Amino acid sequence: METVHASMRQEGLIRPREGRVLGGVCAGLGRRFGIDPWPARLLFALILLVIPGSQILIYPILWILMPSEETAPVTVTPAGPLPPAAPTV
Repeated sequence: METVHASMRQEGLIRPREGRVLGGVCAGLGRRFGIDPWPARLLFALILLVIPGSQILIYPILWILMPSEETAPVTVTPAGPLPPAAPTV
């Protein structure tokens, strides 16, 4: 599965973290082909209407195969030793 994700990532087919409605498939396709997410969603729906029932197969398959956009890992740097706790009364 990693090779499929790597090849899709190399082609620019990733599901972005921002702008998702369901799984980010249409937003990712729109980003890949240089169009906004909403026209990409409409185009995807119109294409799938031509082949009835295909949306039940194609969208989940693309959701599985398209890797999610990675975010930069959050690094937490320790601020040093904690001060002693104040006595409670």
